Amino acid sequence: MKHLIDPTDITKEETDQIVALAEDIIAHRERYQGSMAHRKLATLFYEPSTRTRLSFTSAMMELGGNVLGFSDAKNSSVSKGETVQDTVRVVGCFADIIAMRHHIEGAPLVAAEVSRVPIINAGDGSHSHPTQTLTDLLTIKRELGHIDGITIGFCGDLRFGRTVHSLIKALSRYNNINVILIAPDELRLPDYIKQDVCDKMGVAYKETSDLDEVMPELDVLYMTRVQKERFLDEDEFDRVKDSFVLDARRMALAKEKMAVLHPLPRVNEILPEVDSDPRAAYFRQVENGKFVRMALICSLMDWKNDPAHQMPVQEAPVVNPNLHCSNSKCICNNEKVEPRFKRTENGVVRCWYCDSKVR
Repeated sequence: MKHLIDPTDITKEETDQIVALAEDIIAHRERYQGSMAHRKLATLFYEPSTRTRLSFTSAMMELGGNVLGFSDAKNSSVSKGETVQDTVRVVGCFADIIAMRHHIEGAPLVAAEVSRVPIINAGDGSHSHPTQTLTDLLTIKRELGHIDGITIGFCGDLRFGRTVHSLIKALSRYNNINVILIAPDELRLPDYIKQDVCDKMGVAYKETSDLDEVMPELDVLYMTRVQKERFLDEDEFDRVKDSFVLDARRMALAKEKMAVLHPLPRVNEILPEVDSDPRAAYFRQVENGKFVRMALICSLMDWKNDPAHQMPVQEAPVVNPNLHCSNSKCICNNEKVEPRFKRTENGVVRCWYCDSKVR
């Protein structure tokens, strides 16, 4: 059975199939009405969401299916102490597929290990957001006509930005991708993404804190919100919250054919004056999210019993009682799950669930 916990859980070929299916759904929506009739999607959202939750709901409804679940864990048995694993075991009795968002990193992975229906990670903490990645890939394809060979700038919160981490992983499998990382020192991309993804896959990247300087180089500018909810230190948040603001002056520095993406919500990192620029693609990106989630639901349901579509084989995890994950927001530090670890090719030991470096 296939789950989508990390962008690399699906191959590049499967990724391209989903993007192509989404494009076909856009062109021929009537063909797919009723394709999920009598099927049920459970949306288990343990933290607030507008676009992602409603996008999944709208996607399943357009496919003719039904939706159940919760948008606030306080209204579920989680408030009574029920674990992620038990919640998924229960909900799997009622639903054919589950989309889960959780503030605890690694929670969807733990869910997938016990689930009898496909699990879709709709975002886990600062770790990963693979359905946003599929949305981004579809948007890039529709805006530029191709994905190979682009220069993409990621701007803002690259430290906690799960959408950034996931998209870089996915783009690393395409050809001639150039990545520019635009962030203050406090919000730079985590080393594990640079080392285990960019360096390993040969993705060219550079780091800068000067957005104006690199604007003329970009085919895609991926803006991000500085996420107050991810900071433990409010003073640190106040220092960096207004690091970069995209306005009409900066847009004038960009290529005529360029796309501005943003996973939303925005606060003040893109001024409203940019919205009318034809290169502002972030609201078109939202609609693309519905279509790509329709394609993903159809694909996972089709692949459920297909031996040609299985989860990638991974090396056995390292179990060592002397090792501890340093991430307080990891599932292994919040629920009774066995701490497990993995050793990367360069010898670094990381948490199996959240990829944090073991210290």
